[in-house]
Amino acid sequence: MTSPHALPATTHSYLARAAESLQESINAADVPTRYACAHVAALRAAAALLAARARPATTRRRQQRNAWVLLAEVAPELEEWARFFAAGAAKRAAAEAGSTRAVSGREADDLVRDADRFLGVVEQSLGLVPHPVLGGRIAVPTAISTMSNSA
Repeated sequence: MTSPHALPATTHSYLARAAESLQESINAADVPTRYACAHVAALRAAAALLAARARPATTRRRQQRNAWVLLAEVAPELEEWARFFAAGAAKRAAAEAGSTRAVSGREADDLVRDADRFLGVVEQSLGLVPHPVLGGRIAVPTAISTMSNSA
């Protein structure tokens, strides 16, 4: 396992932001927000890995590429994940624009679980101990439910 201290600070920052977005997706009451936040969580997890592994291009003229294309290049073992999340980018954009027909509740819940698994895969590929995954359940965590009931 890689020491967490050997990773760039930006990697840790992106991982923390990915976890925050994932939590936000779990707590989201509406479907478009749940989907968009889950997709952003995956994007931030990808950014964490890119911050740790990517190296600046040596050519003078750089071609513009999105994070999913870069992820597949930098971490070929995650190419399938990259293709999966790249395919959902248009739905995320529609959800962020407020479309209530862009995604179903089932799609949003599935994406939350997939983003959760992907975050764990990224953490493990960085040599970190992966967070405990949701395990198929999408619900407001007990600690949050308890806190809101006591207020």
